[in-house]
Amino acid sequence: MGRQSRHRKPIASTAMIEIIWTAKALSDLVRLYDFLSPLNKQAAARVVQSLTAAPARLREYPRLGEKVAGFEQREVRRLLVGHYEMRYEIREAKIYVLRIWHTREDR
Repeated sequence: MGRQSRHRKPIASTAMIEIIWTAKALSDLVRLYDFLSPLNKQAAARVVQSLTAAPARLREYPRLGEKVAGFEQREVRRLLVGHYEMRYEIREAKIYVLRIWHTREDR
């Protein structure tokens, strides 16, 4: 097996990792759907479906996303899903989906 960084804690078995959506992340999904649906309801639904499915990959590869600077005491990462950025945090055997936005949005 490879060496683990002494700064990272190992993550529990992938089957045991729980995905938790924060209220802000769920609000972001609604906001994105509400923005897209007047133009094309089917496309809006596809975007939301791809965003809600994306964290499942993190069960197997929790550190798939790039680490976000400015969160030195926490393990916050970002995952690109199409043109959307999903921020998530790893805490023990849990992955918290924190926020989602289009990459062209001002943040």
